[in-house]
Parts: sequence; structure tokens; C-alpha cells
Amino acid sequence: MKSLVLFLGLFISNVAFAQFDVEERDDNMITENNKNILKIDIKEPLFQIAVKNCDDFKAAGFEGGISVYKEMLRRYMYDYLNSEFYVLNGDFTFTMTVDQTGKVTNIEGSPKVANSEVFFDDMKYVVRRIKKNWIPATCNGQPVTSKIKIKMNLSSIATDV
Repeated sequence: MKSLVLFLGLFISNVAFAQFDVEERDDNMITENNKNILKIDIKEPLFQIAVKNCDDFKAAGFEGGISVYKEMLRRYMYDYLNSEFYVLNGDFTFTMTVDQTGKVTNIEGSPKVANSEVFFDDMKYVVRRIKKNWIPATCNGQPVTSKIKIKMNLSSIATDV
């Protein structure tokens, strides 16, 4: 009889403590061991490389203006960059080629540092996610392919949680 009472007592206390743990848990608790916080500073104005032998060059533009593109790019970078995989610190430059129809056809990044190829691949994905087209540059009234340089400063802060 004593062993039955002991067994029931242990069983009831086990169930009671289990309920206490579930009810008292904090659902806002972060379960990761570390976290990278990414700060992005995109420089303005964006620089354009002019076409040679052109008397009347008009730079490419973006629907809504360069500041709209800059803010959209920053937002997409926060959404789509895999900042948990690499730590980014320093100045980076991206050169985008905008063709005669206003589509971004090529994106190249510099400088080349450790894990920069993965970051540059992620940036290509980010730029392609922006669905709005550019207004192509013109030379003497005709649309031409142009290059746009975007300079940005990135800083990552790694924290242990």
C-alpha cells in the first residue's frame, strides 16, 4: 500500500511540475545562440558612367526617383540577405548594367573579401527581386546601355544570446 501511495504521489507531482513549465514559459524567447545585426548605409547619389562620344547624355532614372530605389534596396536587403551566414564590415561598391529597355542585366560587386562571393550572389538576388524597371539612359535621344555604381557601407554586429 505504501508503494502505491508513493507511486501516485510521484506521478501527480510529475504532472503538476510539467504543467507549471508549460504555463510559465516565455514564447518571446530567442532560441538561437547568436545573432547578427546588419546596418546598411547606401550612399547617395548613385553614380553613373557616361557613354563615350555622347554630346547629350541623360542618366538613367528610376520610377519615383533614386531615393525610392535606395529605400527599396535597403528594405529588400534586410529581407533577403542571409546575414547569419557572413559578417560584413566596410565599404562595398556594386555596378549594375541597365540595358536599353530599363532592365538590370548584370550586377558586379567589389572588393573581393572572405565570403564575398556568397554575399555578391545574395545581392544579385536582391536586385532582381525589385520588379520595377529603370528608365534607360539616353544619348542624343536614343536609349543606351549604361552602368550605375551604388556605394554602400555595411557593418555587422555579432551578438551571443
